[in-house]
Amino acid sequence: MNTLKILSGGAAQGLVGSLKPAFKELTGFDIAGEFGAVGAMAEKLRSGAPTDIVILTAAIVAKLAEEQLVVASSITDVGLVETALAVRAGDSRVSVTDAASLRDALLASDAIFVPDTKASTAGIHVAKILGQLGIAGEVADRLKIFPNGATAMRQLAESDARRPIGCTQSTEIISTEGVILSGPLPQGCELATMYTAAVTMRAAAAKQAQVLIDLLTAAEARARRIRAGFS
Repeated sequence: MNTLKILSGGAAQGLVGSLKPAFKELTGFDIAGEFGAVGAMAEKLRSGAPTDIVILTAAIVAKLAEEQLVVASSITDVGLVETALAVRAGDSRVSVTDAASLRDALLASDAIFVPDTKASTAGIHVAKILGQLGIAGEVADRLKIFPNGATAMRQLAESDARRPIGCTQSTEIISTEGVILSGPLPQGCELATMYTAAVTMRAAAAKQAQVLIDLLTAAEARARRIRAGFS
């Protein structure tokens, strides 16, 4: 079976999934690999995991280019992704307009679902914001930490907590059934992250990897990117 091997941040999983049929029609290849915390995905590439294409944060891809692990000329921005709040489908949306109301919303929640606070883009940011708001210690026992945002959102959807909330990248919220996007983080607490694709230096399917990059970034795919949560 012809398969394009991918290592990607969870933020791009929904968008890549939506392009699989078109990619297969053009190349005859399926897409397989891992979607998870960007730091963990970069380490897998560094450790020699067979990979044709990466979709990670722009900063990490630039570092991988310096390490000669991706082809510099192939690096292409896919789009910006905001870190946002999520609630279970059917729950009332949480309205946050400033740092104070975000602090109140987090303190009012009895379970806070987040991705890896040491290796994922959104998780690292959540940990920073909790410290910035001065409530890291107070909510520590309410944090429900998972390897990536998609898993965190699936667990939020299934939560039986009284008033749970989630925080991860908007794309992971939009692509998860059972949760809804409540809104972006307020000014002063916001984070918008550029995701970038690149062909790896050891790609066995470099031509097909470039086809996927072209599909991801094509002007005619703009509406698809926006639906998936990219801007």
